[in-house]
Amino acid sequence: MKKILFVAVLAFASVMAYAQPRAIGGRLGAFNGFSYEHGFGDSNMLEVEVGWSVDGRTDFWYNGGGVKTHGRSWGHSFQAAVTYDWIDPFGAKFPWEHKGEWHWYLGVGGAGGYGWHTWTAAGNAGWNWGFIGAAGRAGVEYDFWFPLQLSIDFRPTLGAGLFDDGANGVESGLYWEMTCLALGVRYKF
Repeated sequence: MKKILFVAVLAFASVMAYAQPRAIGGRLGAFNGFSYEHGFGDSNMLEVEVGWSVDGRTDFWYNGGGVKTHGRSWGHSFQAAVTYDWIDPFGAKFPWEHKGEWHWYLGVGGAGGYGWHTWTAAGNAGWNWGFIGAAGRAGVEYDFWFPLQLSIDFRPTLGAGLFDDGANGVESGLYWEMTCLALGVRYKF
């Protein structure tokens, strides 16, 4: 059994590592965190990121004591997201004749997270929320002629959430995050 498991892990690692461009680094912006990209040929990549926000803004609709309420809080949150991105979709590339390459990408995937806040627009404190939903991505990146990549992208999230406003208990609602602009700096290998 150990031999079969060892061979399976070795085969999986070989397939994932064989001639696939990869990059690892960080993202700075609405959510600061770590990012890993794994390429599938020249036109697709999988991006995995884990991030956190300190005093970031979060929006949601929830049923606050029987009344549909728009909540906005400024607080702390933790998120993880995975998107499958298409590089230079529709065959459109940047005309660039110098060292390095420009690319743009679009992607879809999923995200989830947990947040707690310090205060809200209503002035009260103590709210907590968790969410899971869909994530999108649109961005542009520059690959230098040495192993460095810079990118800027927008990753909105929309999904279902559970919210505890401290007064009505835990309630379900709609979560969205539209302030997800970030600068990425990655090492390519």
